[in-house]
Amino acid sequence: MIGRIRGTLVEKQPPHLLVDAGGVGYEVEAPMSVFYQLPEAGAEVVLFTHFVVREDAQLLYGFSSREERELFRTLIKVNGVGPKLGLTLLSGIDAQTFVRCVHENDSATLVKLPGVGKKTAERLIVEMKDKLDRWQSSPLLDGKPMIVGSAMAEAARDTEQEAVSALVALGYKPQDASKVVGKVFMEGMEAEEIIRQSLKSMI
Repeated sequence: MIGRIRGTLVEKQPPHLLVDAGGVGYEVEAPMSVFYQLPEAGAEVVLFTHFVVREDAQLLYGFSSREERELFRTLIKVNGVGPKLGLTLLSGIDAQTFVRCVHENDSATLVKLPGVGKKTAERLIVEMKDKLDRWQSSPLLDGKPMIVGSAMAEAARDTEQEAVSALVALGYKPQDASKVVGKVFMEGMEAEEIIRQSLKSMI
Protein backbone atom coordinates (compact mmCIF):
# COMPACT_ATOMS: atom_id res chain seq x y z
CA MET A 1 0.00 0.00 0.00
CA ILE A 2 1.34 3.43 -0.96
CA GLY A 3 -0.09 5.83 1.63
CA ARG A 4 1.98 8.98 1.18
CA ILE A 5 4.23 10.53 -1.44
CA ARG A 6 6.73 13.33 -0.97
CA GLY A 7 8.61 14.52 -4.00
CA THR A 8 8.97 17.02 -6.81
CA LEU A 9 5.94 18.04 -8.82
CA VAL A 10 6.83 17.41 -12.46
CA GLU A 11 3.55 17.93 -14.29
CA LYS A 12 -0.02 18.92 -13.45
CA GLN A 13 -2.80 18.48 -15.97
CA PRO A 14 -6.14 18.02 -14.18
CA PRO A 15 -7.11 15.46 -13.11
CA HIS A 16 -3.60 13.96 -13.53
CA LEU A 17 -0.28 14.92 -12.02
CA LEU A 18 3.22 13.46 -12.01
CA VAL A 19 5.42 13.41 -8.91
CA ASP A 20 9.10 12.43 -8.90
CA ALA A 21 9.89 10.69 -5.60
CA GLY A 22 13.32 9.16 -5.24
CA GLY A 23 13.83 9.03 -8.99
CA VAL A 24 10.51 7.29 -9.63
CA GLY A 25 7.74 9.19 -11.41
CA TYR A 26 4.36 8.47 -9.86
CA GLU A 27 1.28 9.17 -11.95
CA VAL A 28 -1.47 10.34 -9.61
CA GLU A 29 -5.11 11.21 -10.15
CA ALA A 30 -6.51 13.87 -7.85
CA PRO A 31 -9.66 15.94 -7.32
CA MET A 32 -9.62 19.63 -8.21
CA SER A 33 -9.41 20.51 -4.53
CA VAL A 34 -5.82 19.25 -4.67
CA PHE A 35 -4.93 21.22 -7.80
CA TYR A 36 -6.11 24.46 -6.20
CA GLN A 37 -3.35 24.02 -3.60
CA LEU A 38 -0.51 22.70 -5.75
CA PRO A 39 2.70 24.72 -6.14
CA GLU A 40 4.31 25.36 -9.50
CA ALA A 41 6.11 22.51 -11.29
CA GLY A 42 9.54 21.91 -9.80
CA ALA A 43 8.45 22.52 -6.21
CA GLU A 44 8.11 19.93 -3.47
CA VAL A 45 4.68 18.43 -2.87
CA VAL A 46 3.27 16.03 -0.27
CA LEU A 47 0.21 13.92 -1.05
CA PHE A 48 -1.73 11.37 0.99
CA THR A 49 -2.58 8.55 -1.38
CA HIS A 50 -5.00 5.71 -1.95
CA PHE A 51 -3.73 2.79 -4.03
CA VAL A 52 -6.15 0.72 -6.13
CA VAL A 53 -5.19 -2.54 -7.85
CA ARG A 54 -7.45 -3.83 -10.62
CA GLU A 55 -7.04 -6.64 -13.10
CA ASP A 56 -6.20 -4.18 -15.86
CA ALA A 57 -4.53 -1.33 -13.97
CA GLN A 58 -2.85 -0.04 -10.83
CA LEU A 59 -4.11 3.43 -9.92
CA LEU A 60 -2.90 5.96 -7.40
CA TYR A 61 -5.17 8.73 -6.09
CA GLY A 62 -3.76 11.73 -4.25
CA PHE A 63 -5.21 14.09 -1.62
CA SER A 64 -4.07 17.14 0.30
CA SER A 65 -5.00 15.79 3.73
CA ARG A 66 -5.76 12.58 5.57
CA GLU A 67 -9.32 13.81 6.11
CA GLU A 68 -9.94 14.28 2.39
CA ARG A 69 -8.55 10.82 1.70
CA GLU A 70 -10.78 9.37 4.43
CA LEU A 71 -13.82 10.98 2.83
CA PHE A 72 -12.82 9.53 -0.55
CA ARG A 73 -12.44 6.07 0.97
CA THR A 74 -15.85 6.40 2.60
CA LEU A 75 -17.41 7.52 -0.68
CA ILE A 76 -16.14 4.58 -2.73
CA LYS A 77 -17.66 2.14 -0.24
CA VAL A 78 -21.12 3.35 -1.24
CA ASN A 79 -22.82 1.04 -3.71
CA GLY A 80 -22.47 2.44 -7.23
CA VAL A 81 -19.71 4.92 -6.37
CA GLY A 82 -16.28 4.05 -7.76
CA PRO A 83 -13.01 6.01 -7.63
CA LYS A 84 -13.83 8.04 -10.76
CA LEU A 85 -17.15 9.25 -9.37
CA GLY A 86 -15.50 9.80 -6.00
CA LEU A 87 -13.00 12.19 -7.63
CA THR A 88 -15.80 13.93 -9.49
CA LEU A 89 -17.70 14.47 -6.25
CA LEU A 90 -14.68 15.91 -4.45
CA SER A 91 -13.90 18.09 -7.47
CA GLY A 92 -17.39 19.49 -7.92
CA ILE A 93 -18.18 20.15 -4.28
CA ASP A 94 -15.92 20.82 -1.30
CA ALA A 95 -15.86 18.31 1.54
CA GLN A 96 -17.68 20.48 4.07
CA THR A 97 -20.47 21.34 1.64
CA PHE A 98 -20.86 17.67 0.77
CA VAL A 99 -21.22 16.86 4.46
CA ARG A 100 -23.84 19.59 4.78
CA CYS A 101 -25.80 18.11 1.85
CA VAL A 102 -25.78 14.70 3.51
CA HIS A 103 -26.86 15.99 6.93
CA GLU A 104 -29.58 18.21 5.45
CA ASN A 105 -30.85 15.66 2.91
CA ASP A 106 -29.97 18.07 0.11
CA SER A 107 -30.11 15.73 -2.87
CA ALA A 108 -30.95 18.63 -5.21
CA THR A 109 -27.38 19.95 -4.95
CA LEU A 110 -25.79 16.53 -5.39
CA VAL A 111 -27.69 15.67 -8.58
CA LYS A 112 -26.13 18.71 -10.28
CA LEU A 113 -22.78 16.89 -10.24
CA PRO A 114 -21.92 14.79 -13.33
CA GLY A 115 -22.65 11.09 -12.88
CA VAL A 116 -24.93 11.64 -9.90
CA GLY A 117 -28.57 10.84 -10.55
CA LYS A 118 -31.43 11.06 -8.11
CA LYS A 119 -31.03 7.48 -6.89
CA THR A 120 -27.27 7.86 -6.40
CA ALA A 121 -27.75 11.11 -4.49
CA GLU A 122 -30.35 9.51 -2.22
CA ARG A 123 -28.09 6.49 -1.69
CA LEU A 124 -25.18 8.74 -0.74
CA ILE A 125 -27.31 10.55 1.82
CA VAL A 126 -28.70 7.36 3.36
CA GLU A 127 -25.45 5.38 3.48
CA MET A 128 -23.12 8.20 4.53
CA LYS A 129 -25.16 10.10 7.12
CA ASP A 130 -24.04 7.97 10.07
CA LYS A 131 -20.47 7.78 8.78
CA LEU A 132 -20.11 11.56 8.64
CA ASP A 133 -21.32 12.42 12.13
CA ARG A 134 -17.90 13.63 13.24
CA TRP A 135 -17.56 16.03 10.30
CA GLN A 136 -18.64 19.61 10.89
CA SER A 137 -20.56 21.00 7.95
CA SER A 138 -20.47 24.57 6.70
CA PRO A 139 -22.58 26.44 4.13
CA LEU A 140 -21.41 27.29 0.65
CA LEU A 141 -19.32 30.42 0.52
CA ASP A 142 -19.83 32.74 -2.41
CA GLY A 143 -16.53 33.73 -3.98
CA LYS A 144 -15.48 36.07 -6.73
CA PRO A 145 -13.00 35.19 -9.50
CA MET A 146 -9.46 35.97 -8.47
CA ILE A 147 -7.54 38.17 -10.89
CA VAL A 148 -3.89 37.18 -10.94
CA GLY A 149 -2.50 39.35 -13.70
CA SER A 150 -2.66 40.14 -17.39
CA ALA A 151 -2.33 37.57 -20.18
CA MET A 152 -2.00 37.53 -23.93
CA ALA A 153 -5.07 36.52 -25.93
CA GLU A 154 -3.48 33.30 -27.15
CA ALA A 155 -2.40 32.33 -23.66
CA ALA A 156 -5.90 33.10 -22.43
CA ARG A 157 -7.41 30.78 -25.04
CA ASP A 158 -5.00 28.03 -24.00
CA THR A 159 -5.97 28.53 -20.36
CA GLU A 160 -9.66 28.38 -21.21
CA GLN A 161 -9.13 25.19 -23.21
CA GLU A 162 -7.18 23.64 -20.34
CA ALA A 163 -10.10 24.37 -18.01
CA VAL A 164 -12.62 22.93 -20.48
CA SER A 165 -10.53 19.77 -20.90
CA ALA A 166 -10.32 19.32 -17.12
CA LEU A 167 -14.10 19.64 -16.75
CA VAL A 168 -14.65 17.11 -19.55
CA ALA A 169 -12.22 14.72 -17.84
CA LEU A 170 -14.32 15.08 -14.69
CA GLY A 171 -17.44 13.94 -16.54
CA TYR A 172 -19.07 17.13 -17.82
CA LYS A 173 -20.29 17.34 -21.42
CA PRO A 174 -17.96 19.36 -23.71
CA GLN A 175 -20.68 21.84 -24.65
CA ASP A 176 -21.62 22.40 -21.01
CA ALA A 177 -17.98 22.80 -20.03
CA SER A 178 -17.30 25.34 -22.79
CA LYS A 179 -20.41 27.31 -21.91
CA VAL A 180 -19.69 27.64 -18.21
CA VAL A 181 -15.99 28.39 -18.72
CA GLY A 182 -16.95 31.18 -21.12
CA LYS A 183 -19.21 32.68 -18.47
CA VAL A 184 -16.73 32.71 -15.59
CA PHE A 185 -13.50 33.46 -17.46
CA MET A 186 -11.83 36.79 -16.77
CA GLU A 187 -8.53 37.93 -18.23
CA GLY A 188 -5.59 36.86 -16.10
CA MET A 189 -7.31 33.93 -14.39
CA GLU A 190 -5.31 30.74 -13.97
CA ALA A 191 -6.82 27.45 -15.17
CA GLU A 192 -7.31 26.18 -11.61
CA GLU A 193 -9.33 29.29 -10.69
CA ILE A 194 -11.44 29.02 -13.84
CA ILE A 195 -12.21 25.40 -12.98
CA ARG A 196 -13.01 26.32 -9.37
CA GLN A 197 -15.47 29.03 -10.41
CA SER A 198 -16.99 26.83 -13.12
CA LEU A 199 -17.64 24.02 -10.65
CA LYS A 200 -19.17 26.48 -8.18
CA SER A 201 -21.59 27.75 -10.82
CA MET A 202 -22.71 24.22 -11.66
CA ILE A 203 -23.94 23.33 -8.18
